[in-house]
Amino acid sequence: MLFNLLQADSLTEAAANAAAPVVQTTEMHMSLFSLFRMGGWLMWVLLFLSATAIYIIGKKWWMIRKASQIDNNFMNDIKDYVNAGKLKSAVTLCQKFDNPVARMIESGISRIGRPMSDLQTAIENAGNVEVARLEKGLPILASVAGGAPMIGFLGTVMGMVQAFFNMSKAGNNIDITMLSGGIYTAMITTVGGLIVGIIAYFGYNWLTSQINNLVYKMERSTVDFIDIVLHEPTEE
Repeated sequence: MLFNLLQADSLTEAAANAAAPVVQTTEMHMSLFSLFRMGGWLMWVLLFLSATAIYIIGKKWWMIRKASQIDNNFMNDIKDYVNAGKLKSAVTLCQKFDNPVARMIESGISRIGRPMSDLQTAIENAGNVEVARLEKGLPILASVAGGAPMIGFLGTVMGMVQAFFNMSKAGNNIDITMLSGGIYTAMITTVGGLIVGIIAYFGYNWLTSQINNLVYKMERSTVDFIDIVLHEPTEE
């Protein structure tokens, strides 16, 4: 009888120990929205910055992708038209394509017959306008990349100040629950700021590399066009 009672107590204790982690896990489970609220009002600032960064990255990706779609036969067709003196047909061909290279070549065609320096200046000015249009918004993305972690750090400092303020008010009756709010604010804002900053940082560098690749294509097309013009075509 004693053995049976001891065995029953052991089984009961084992069952209680097995159920304890489940209860603890359930109680510690927190939704994403709950964590967001614990981060305080700075999380709304970080949310706005993340939306801004994602919008700029998506918009610039689409612009660069569209600008990079250059027909492989475009320069060959321009060469044929210019050498044949069909400058109006060359301009019409440029207007069919909505990309920086076509607009630069169109600007150069309109200067054919003038001094070469004027033609080169026109192409360079058109190229500068196109590059500025592609780079518009990147300074904001760079600001998000640098500013978001700083805002997260600000939340960390504010959270720790709140935690120490609660400790000073409690005196000798310090309870860990009094510190949890400030610590949550400190840690969550730090994580949020780093996540937003990392997204903006890598997005900025990737977009910059894509724009540099496109600028290289623009410069190469400009050199090809100047070589074509040196054949001194005559307009129809």
